[in-house]
Amino acid sequence: MNQKTLSIKEKLRSVSTATIATCLFKRGLKNQFLQEVKPLQLGKPTMVGQAYTLRNIPAREDLNPITVFKDPKHLQRVAVEECPKGYVLVIDSRKDARAASAGSILATRLMKRGAAGIVTD
Repeated sequence: MNQKTLSIKEKLRSVSTATIATCLFKRGLKNQFLQEVKPLQLGKPTMVGQAYTLRNIPAREDLNPITVFKDPKHLQRVAVEECPKGYVLVIDSRKDARAASAGSILATRLMKRGAAGIVTD
């Protein structure tokens, strides 16, 4: 990681989400958010990292038996394995809890691989 990237990350740690959203809005990016995202624990350091994104949709019971989740090519697994160290895996499930965007095993794997964090709705 170069010094410029480190400096930007340190600056972002001290800026509120509202300020960042306003800056993006002023640059024409008006819908850069996930709704109702909350930290699992309050009082932890601000999570900062480049986004590695995944759009996740609910599995269909008639087409997706449990065995599909064992496939190493399943998009959730691919995203966890490809998410670069220091990045934040951002999963957009379109506010659909049926999408089951990530569980403790995938989140732990992501953490062990050095991701900065995970955000999912």
